[in-house]
Amino acid sequence: MMVAQSVSNNIVLKRLKRLPFASSFWLQMLFILIFSLLLFGPIINLLIWTITEVWYFPHALPTQWGFKYWHQVFNPYSDVSGSLLTSLLIAVLTVGVCLLVSVPAGYALSKRSMPWRVFWMLLFLIPQAFPNLTVYMNIARLFYGFGLNGTLLGVVLVHSVHGLMFSVWISVAAFSATDPLLERASRNLGAGPFYTFFHIVLPQAAPGIMASCIFVFLESLDEFTGTFFVGAPDITTLPLLLYSASMEGNYQIASITALILLVPSILFMVVIHKFMKPEMLAKLGK
Repeated sequence: MMVAQSVSNNIVLKRLKRLPFASSFWLQMLFILIFSLLLFGPIINLLIWTITEVWYFPHALPTQWGFKYWHQVFNPYSDVSGSLLTSLLIAVLTVGVCLLVSVPAGYALSKRSMPWRVFWMLLFLIPQAFPNLTVYMNIARLFYGFGLNGTLLGVVLVHSVHGLMFSVWISVAAFSATDPLLERASRNLGAGPFYTFFHIVLPQAAPGIMASCIFVFLESLDEFTGTFFVGAPDITTLPLLLYSASMEGNYQIASITALILLVPSILFMVVIHKFMKPEMLAKLGK
């Protein structure tokens, strides 16, 4: 009897020891499930709407599937193709404007000996310190006086104001990560400042500058508020078209447009992960 009781006690103890592990495992699985639903739930819903033709309450899933609205979106006479080209053109021009400012500014601000260095770096953060709605409303009022409202130039400028923060700060980090000894050796060997910059310094900072260009491009491609106040109704981009379609209740067109905007973001984030090196990220804010 004593032996049987001892064996049963050992079995109970082993089961009790397994309980915390089992409960911890199921808690982890529950957390992963909830996190996955929060992360991928909206994307799954978006993908469902892109291939939905008829979906109404109380049905949990669409009653009719198809690619009818994909044909409407990519129709040669559709507004989506024109808005996409306009968005891409504005994003490319915005990257060009930001590069013209951020490359020389980033190189200069990477030098710790520059006077008022912290002040100039914080200056590019000012547009982010206030609500975007307030900033863009005042910019729209100023642009109206100069005749820039409803023009491509006005939209590019307002996108550049927002994108300069990314381009300048990342460029500062990129130039700070370059090897100063190579620059000094080039000057000691008789190379001029322009030759040294374009052949020694700039190639080292190129990955970081490329990453800043991608950030600015994606920010411009997804920008809505600035385009709405400065460009609408003469300039129509994909975010504006997405807003109009969703307000009209055309969720299929809105979802397909959102998917078009999502694809370059995912692709470019993979590229950014390649270009943004740890040693360069360590220079941010220094």
